Amino acid sequence: MEKMKEAYESILIVSCKNGDEAVAEVVGKFKNMIEANATLDSVEEWGKRKLAYLINKESEGYFVLFNFTCDAEFPAELDRVYNITDGVLRSLIVKRIEKSEAPAPAVEAPAAAESVAEETTEAVEADAE
Repeated sequence: MEKMKEAYESILIVSCKNGDEAVAEVVGKFKNMIEANATLDSVEEWGKRKLAYLINKESEGYFVLFNFTCDAEFPAELDRVYNITDGVLRSLIVKRIEKSEAPAPAVEAPAAAESVAEETTEAVEADAE
């Protein structure tokens, strides 16, 4: 049986305190790891940005977004390696939902509930008079 391939995206925040070469090394390491175990769709290097709050006493981080397609087991391994790699401040891996898989919009309130709300409003207004 063929394994089901799913689409994922991962954002990685790398520490800038060790210089640009260390950032490039960490980004390259994960890019190579993803290419070896998955189909890498795109890599967006957002560059150095100011963090909203300090992480490990650092105020800036280098942001990278990876979009890839892989088996369901690989994201757990990627997350494990993110967590043990020096220089990684934060990471997040999420499964992408394609537009055809998007959930249906929320069901509107039934007419009976609307009529109860109208009756309650009318009763409160009548009491106020």
